[in-house]
Amino acid sequence: MDTKKMVRLAMLTSVGLALHIIESIIPNPFTAFAPGAKLGLANIIGLITLAMYGIKYALAVNLLRSFIGGLASGAMISMIYSMAGAFVSTIVMWVIYRFFRKYFNLVGVSVFGAMGHNIAQLAVAGIIIKNPKIFAYLPILMLTSIFTGIFIGITANYTLNNTRANIRYVTKS
Repeated sequence: MDTKKMVRLAMLTSVGLALHIIESIIPNPFTAFAPGAKLGLANIIGLITLAMYGIKYALAVNLLRSFIGGLASGAMISMIYSMAGAFVSTIVMWVIYRFFRKYFNLVGVSVFGAMGHNIAQLAVAGIIIKNPKIFAYLPILMLTSIFTGIFIGITANYTLNNTRANIRYVTKS
């Protein structure tokens, strides 16, 4: 791996970690409707990494961000949820991005990723509390996934388009 790529991936991981931490301290806009649901701001970085560098690096950035975020917050149980969600959502987004790109843009990819993230976290919760009835909460989480996925996808698409334009500009100078 060349130095520029390594620096960019380190920067993406750092920004993802910063967004992960910031989101953990800001008030949750979904508390009344869907307790525990979040915007998933750090997933912007995962989606950008997937589009720019592929699945291997997107998984590395997302899992590293989740792991360090869990260590930084001291909440080991939330690290398990975060890493499961990051892993599944990255795989789901890659499948949609790789094989169904002609049907779904980054917004659609993001919505599927948000759904995968919520399913993974509910599965972990079901295992931890040993109660599959927790999946009764799935319809509410799927609904929030649509809104959060759209927001994250639009933001990632905008950022990615401007990043690519800036990279082309810098390399031409």
